[in-house]
Amino acid sequence: MYIFFFVCFVGTILLIPVYFLSVEHLKLKKKYGEKKGLKIAEICGLISGWGFFIFLFGLWISYQPRFEIPLIQYYFVLIGYSIPLIHLLLAIPLISIGAWYGIVGVKEVTLKVAETHRPNKVISTGVYSRIRHPQYFGAILSHIGISILLSSLFSILSTPLVIGVIYIFAWKEEKELVREFGKEYENYQKIAPMLVPKLRFKMLRNKVDE
Repeated sequence: MYIFFFVCFVGTILLIPVYFLSVEHLKLKKKYGEKKGLKIAEICGLISGWGFFIFLFGLWISYQPRFEIPLIQYYFVLIGYSIPLIHLLLAIPLISIGAWYGIVGVKEVTLKVAETHRPNKVISTGVYSRIRHPQYFGAILSHIGISILLSSLFSILSTPLVIGVIYIFAWKEEKELVREFGKEYENYQKIAPMLVPKLRFKMLRNKVDE
């Protein structure tokens, strides 16, 4: 009955080794030559990147039990689909913030880099001055928000898995970035946090200074 959810759940885990291969640029170039090695990494990057998004989407929409937060007993009906009002109120900010981080993150590194996981320089400006992986942070928020919006019980319960897989992706990516960029990336790691953005409280600081 829940076979599609199970397939997406297992598929998300199976993408980990494919993603690992996609960021091992130096290893692949050494083993297969620069052109072929980078091509393999690019293909693995496309498979793992789009595969993760497809499986994540599957977790959200697959047939599964629905849950409801027992607050504000009103409903919003959209195309015949009944959404608890409290779910809508909680989901919209999460999805909006998540989408913003994802879009801005891709825009600053370019879509090609986001798909192939092969940057040619360390980017530490804009949103990357506050968080090292804005797209992953956005994916976590969006997953939680959409799971709440659709009242998808198994999907919201799979949140630890999603966070765990994203953390593994980020950890492996940074390991390879340190190999490629050395001290430059290590210094960047000291400036911006990995998965939780650094907030700036300028107004509060100004009041304290006064």
